[in-house]
Amino acid sequence: MNSRGLRSQLKDSVPVAGLCPQGAYGLQDSLRSGFTSIKNELLPSHPLELSEKNFQLNQDKMNFSTLRNIQGLHAPLKLQMEYRAARQIQRLPFLPSSNLALDTLRGSDESIGFEDILCDPAQSEVMGEPHMMVEYKLGML
Repeated sequence: MNSRGLRSQLKDSVPVAGLCPQGAYGLQDSLRSGFTSIKNELLPSHPLELSEKNFQLNQDKMNFSTLRNIQGLHAPLKLQMEYRAARQIQRLPFLPSSNLALDTLRGSDESIGFEDILCDPAQSEVMGEPHMMVEYKLGML
């Protein structure tokens, strides 16, 4: 049996080799990467989960292709450069950023969503050591 057929049969199993990223001494560096979670290693449980996860990316691709057909190649390129510049504007690494400029460019600043009321699950309230996080971001550690 090939490995692809075995992987489809063992959809809910966890790969043993990639359980914990190895640090310099062969152990997981939980100070920088956090604790491992088996939930993050599992494959999606519902077919629409990947579609929902990539919704904004798919929406952007559709908007860029429509814009290219209407206005030409320069319009989506300009908009992508503005998106990239807006993504780079952030607070210090240990503070969550609201990405207001990016929301304004996308037009989602006037709508209220799940993340506005209940916070984005990716941004937890856990704050790390500020000096260590800045040094890690700058590549000093």
